[in-house]
Amino acid sequence: MTNEHTQGNARNFAVSTDIFMQPGLDIYTQMTYIVLRSYTSESAMPTLSEIAQKGRMTAKQATKAMQSLVNHKMIPHKLFRQMIGEFQDDRLSWAAKGLLTYFKEHPSISVTELLEMSDQSGEDEQSILKALIELKSNGYLEEFPELSKLVD
Repeated sequence: MTNEHTQGNARNFAVSTDIFMQPGLDIYTQMTYIVLRSYTSESAMPTLSEIAQKGRMTAKQATKAMQSLVNHKMIPHKLFRQMIGEFQDDRLSWAAKGLLTYFKEHPSISVTELLEMSDQSGEDEQSILKALIELKSNGYLEEFPELSKLVD
């Protein structure tokens, strides 16, 4: 099933007016939400460039708008990661991206191993904890519950 909207294949959809009353949402965030709502299923979501084109914005503005929607809990973080990619999220520092890469390659890493690793690097525990907090606050530790406990 295609979601391309041609003149002969127009489709109606509903969007709650709450989107316009939500404080802190700029026009790009509202347009991104409207574009996303125009698609019928998560399996047939638009690409970032399609969102940008249909919302009349740049890809960078569309990315920022999606980050805002995630922060306002209007779209799931998982959808954001699928569409943007984990390493295109500019809310993450390089340290957090590096830890995330390591966690992806070593999904069963324990807290003890992580602390031992910090002793071998130039990073202290506080730096690693800061990166973990960053990952958790942006939704990246959902798939690593043991590491998430470190931040609580």
